[in-house]
Order: sequence, then structure tokens, then C-alpha cells
Amino acid sequence: MTKFHAHIVSRGRAGGEALVTSQPVSFLGSVDPRTGIVVEKEHELAGKSITGKVLVFPGGKGSTVGSYVIYQLKKNGTAPAAMINIKAEPIVAVGAIISDIPLVDRMEKDPTAAIRTGDKVLVDAIVGSVEIL
Repeated sequence: MTKFHAHIVSRGRAGGEALVTSQPVSFLGSVDPRTGIVVEKEHELAGKSITGKVLVFPGGKGSTVGSYVIYQLKKNGTAPAAMINIKAEPIVAVGAIISDIPLVDRMEKDPTAAIRTGDKVLVDAIVGSVEIL
């Protein structure tokens, strides 16, 4: 078990299997809110589902409508359980907050390098920690 300190962006606590990408995610156009599947053809997560995962990515990109897409994912039951960013920007931060999805950033180590897809991860955005179980 490895534990890292992280900065709290959206409070909550959740865990699950990690899905890691070194590429930014644009929720508008990149993720289907009905299925939770990454549909951006050139993205390294193309064809993968973010549903119930701890989504680890550098940060968001694209339209501010991405915040609402995160909210749609939550309402449809297709959202990630939690998210970890290198540096969260306003689109992802607002989306996580309005959707009650735990989000942390500024982890002690680069999360896209420290965490691997398939790792079991617990995000505690109440105390500000990430545990690889």
C-alpha cells in the first residue's frame, strides 16, 4: 500500500480500479455521457469505459460545457467514481463539484506515472490523500 498527499478540489471519498491516461480529457465530444465510453478516436483511452473507475489524467481541455457533461455522466450512472488530476482546471473542477465526484490534484508524485491502469485506488478528498491498495 502506497499513500500520497493530494490537494482537495471536490470533497468526497471513493475508490475503484484506476484508468490512467497521460492525455488531457475533453468531456464534451470525447466521452459519451450515455455510456461512459471514450469516443475520441485519437485518444489513448478510445473505446474504454470510465464508468465506476478512478480516472487519472493530467487535466481537462475544451469547452466549458464539459462541466455539464460530467454532470450528465453522474445522472446517467456512467461517471467515474473519482478523479485525480495533475492540475485540475475549472471545467473539470466545476463538473466534479456539481456532480459530487471526489477530485484531487497536485499529488506528491505525478499520478499518471505513480498509478497504473488496473491498480486499486482510494481517493480520500476529505483528508487529501490517494492510496494505491
